[in-house]
Amino acid sequence: MQIECFDGDATIEADDVEAVVERFMEHARDSHDWPYPEAAIRTYARNCAEATERLTGGTERLAEIGEVTVHPVTEDRIDDWLRFFDHDAFAGNPEWASCYCLEPHVPPTDDDPERPWREVRAAMVERIRSQGTYGYLAYVDDVPAGWVNASARSQYGLYGSVDPEGPDPSSVIGVSCFVVAPPYRQHGIASLLLDRVIADASGRGAGWVEGYPRNEPNNTDADHFRGPRSIYESRGFETVEQRDRDQVMRRPAHRAPTT
Repeated sequence: MQIECFDGDATIEADDVEAVVERFMEHARDSHDWPYPEAAIRTYARNCAEATERLTGGTERLAEIGEVTVHPVTEDRIDDWLRFFDHDAFAGNPEWASCYCLEPHVPPTDDDPERPWREVRAAMVERIRSQGTYGYLAYVDDVPAGWVNASARSQYGLYGSVDPEGPDPSSVIGVSCFVVAPPYRQHGIASLLLDRVIADASGRGAGWVEGYPRNEPNNTDADHFRGPRSIYESRGFETVEQRDRDQVMRRPAHRAPTT
């Protein structure tokens, strides 16, 4: 078993989870002066180590894929959602595998920057069941392949300061995250997910749909997890607020997508 140091300066190897965590902690003490609580560093190491065991999905992009369908994640699809995040969503990227898309709802804090993945997983299941989180799964030949978090902005702690003079946050659907499993990337799945969000927005009682693309993303699939600016521009979103790291793009919910 091996995990990478998050500064990218070492690969830590050991025979099992406990051993690799201890070696990671030794590396941290010997080579770094990180401003994080020791418990958080240990949790990060354990999250990564356990992710390498459960991330069993493929990492190679498929040249062709089958039919894509998109469905809201209701109670009867939670098991599919868990299968996607447990095994496929972050295959090849264990550092992100503890996310489960809780971050936009409950952002990490300086005192608690890394949370145990099982706790995050359980919190998100409860949020989906109580409709505190609303999103969609894309399926390829009935296999979960992609996810978009499209909750009301009022449910996002991360976006609580967005456009305070603008529309009521409960009337705005915020597209906070896209996740597409590696075999299905660059096949238009994020576009299909966004189109479904827009198509359903008025029926969900929303007046607006927002996205939050990064200003200067790295040229990687992972760094476009908020969605690239182009995906919003092509659907009639306009920038309403420019921020340090991202921008807020918005369009009316009632107008059909322009693609």
